[in-house]
Amino acid sequence: MSRIVSTEVVSTVGDQKIIQECHRIRKDVFHLEQKFPLETEYDEVEDVAVHFLVRVTEEDPATAARRVKCVGTVRATPPGTYPGSTRYKLSRFAVEKAYRKYGLGRLLLDSLHEWVRQDAAAARRPAEVECHSQLSAIGFYAKFGYASEGSQFDEDGAPHLNMVLRLMVLRLERARESVKRD
Repeated sequence: MSRIVSTEVVSTVGDQKIIQECHRIRKDVFHLEQKFPLETEYDEVEDVAVHFLVRVTEEDPATAARRVKCVGTVRATPPGTYPGSTRYKLSRFAVEKAYRKYGLGRLLLDSLHEWVRQDAAAARRPAEVECHSQLSAIGFYAKFGYASEGSQFDEDGAPHLNMVLRLMVLRLERARESVKRD
């Protein structure tokens, strides 16, 4: 049995090699494991979304041989990407089944949340994130401060809830102004 010796999260908007790995993971998790239709997995924002990919380096204890494997992904889009959207959207969050017990989902969400904070600060807009959560994942999102909003709805044949998180963004200009006033 190999052991994980390191992890890395990378992100991209246009690197096709990274996006292909994200697509492979999503296909494995959503289509093959969870039986969602493959045609619902890819949409019009694939080329403009920020794709996050977690890689693990595993080591075989018997031989010390190491290999890098891509095992999780999540996607983010800024407000306005979808018609009428006013929040950042977290979507296509998937971690391969064998790697769900190692905290890799936390690494992906932490990376996505940091990107949202930076983008929101630069654009001077609220850092609000929403996602359509399968009912089985509500507890996971709640651990990060997401709260349900609205009623349950069907998405691709499975019940979901809209989950929302409001992140704090430190605006340096405001902090400097308050220091000057004191």
